[in-house]
Amino acid sequence: MTNRPPEHPLDWSSRPATSAAWVARAREVAARLAVDAVERDREGATPYAEVQLLKDAGLVPLLAPAEHGGGGQDWTTAYRVIRAVAAGDGSIGQLLGYHYLWAWAARLVATPGQIEAVEKQAAEQEWFFGGAVNPRDDDLVIREEDGELVFNGRKTFSTGGKVSDVTVLEGILEGTDRHVFAIVPTDQDGIVFAGDWDNLGQRLTESGSALIEGVRVPWEAAAGYVATEQGHEFAPRTYNTLNVPLIQLVFTNFYLGIAQGALDTAAAYTRERTRAWPYAADRKARAVDEFYIQETYGGLQSKLWAAEALADRAAGLIESINAHADAVTPEERGEAAVVIASAKQTTIDAGLEIGTRIFEVTGARASANAVGLDLFWRNIRTHSLHDPVAHKRAEVGRYALTGELPEPTWYT
Repeated sequence: MTNRPPEHPLDWSSRPATSAAWVARAREVAARLAVDAVERDREGATPYAEVQLLKDAGLVPLLAPAEHGGGGQDWTTAYRVIRAVAAGDGSIGQLLGYHYLWAWAARLVATPGQIEAVEKQAAEQEWFFGGAVNPRDDDLVIREEDGELVFNGRKTFSTGGKVSDVTVLEGILEGTDRHVFAIVPTDQDGIVFAGDWDNLGQRLTESGSALIEGVRVPWEAAAGYVATEQGHEFAPRTYNTLNVPLIQLVFTNFYLGIAQGALDTAAAYTRERTRAWPYAADRKARAVDEFYIQETYGGLQSKLWAAEALADRAAGLIESINAHADAVTPEERGEAAVVIASAKQTTIDAGLEIGTRIFEVTGARASANAVGLDLFWRNIRTHSLHDPVAHKRAEVGRYALTGELPEPTWYT
């Protein structure tokens, strides 16, 4: 990351006291990231400095309980922080969002004792989480050896990669259909990142493949498993089906941030550099006074605000579930999933349109590589292919037609 000082020295020595203050802190981080986002995207270097910036700003332990030294904030604040950071750099917004999900993962599947231990250590040591969890890969196998679990195999995607302190591993226990999650130190010989993430967008997310060889985990660290007379058994919780809606809303919020970053960057260019068209019937002195430019920005911002409103509604449903996590009903979980699906598809549509149409209101010179306006479209286009948005539309359609709630799956 380019070492450029901020315009004004920032005091990050104290922790924000309110949700609004946390978002304001995230916007300060975004302002720093935006300065050289295009250059860093082209360089494609591992974002160690960017993750350290998140730590320096105090954003990493935002969701951790205050009694353990964390921020003690809720998911509504976390989503808005993700959104704010992504406006400055979509890749770093994604890294932070995935970190929040994996830092929260213990609450979704672990035992109470495991949750306490993980959250305490994560806050005290300021862990940054990555995850080698791709449910469409079934080539990470877990064997039991001498009372321990041994992970071996490969994951095609592992967001966070080298910049993480700990990695969430997921695999299938050999000879069964049981999935096992465990949190392990990233810096060990048994985890090798291939460095093969070379995609159109989100280039700094360290999302390449990972080779897992002989990573040993004690049964006590297998999330949600308890010792019984018959061996180790998974103690299911109703709440563990919420992991996918949580991360789908993470996606939605960093898409929102990227789209807002696109509008803000384009608007600044239009104000400062775009020239009014001299051959118009109604000539204007400034580009910002041209009717078609005003109309385009108005339409795009309105669509983005509508998507934000849906995302905020979805966050409210998540908070309602969190208030009685272990007693959540299928109906509550299903409604949240449907609204999140609606917010996600609406945001993708708005974000891709914004990423394309900003060129119409900035002008030919704005297509120069040095300007880098293509970064926003590339970032949304790349990650929005994570799982087909058509299936999200169909989920909402089935709900609208018949009231059908989506069944919990790895992508719903």
